[in-house]
Amino acid sequence: MKDAEHGKPPWGKWIVVHEDETFKVKRIDVLPGRRLSYQKHAKREEHWYVVRGRARVTIDGADRLLDEGNCLSIPRGALHRIENIGEETLIFIEVQRGDYFGEDDIVRIADDYGRA
Repeated sequence: MKDAEHGKPPWGKWIVVHEDETFKVKRIDVLPGRRLSYQKHAKREEHWYVVRGRARVTIDGADRLLDEGNCLSIPRGALHRIENIGEETLIFIEVQRGDYFGEDDIVRIADDYGRA
């Protein structure tokens, strides 16, 4: 396992909980009213489990709500975004599965912070 990684993007923060050859687990915190980029990945799929808060998730243009205790899967190559629509910090666990997990496997289509 690699040393812990973390990031502090403008929408909140993330920390790698565990990384292996075929999967990576992150805790992701999203501040109220903030959202991640509308993005896709070529080398991994993702599975999200909400542990605190309420989210609006967009996958390939379709929106759905995700409450505490709910989860969903995002196929490799699907456009996706998560937004905190609650008044407290949204916390979810992201499990990535694939053959590469670098942050450079992010293709941003739209971004509220000028990173697209």
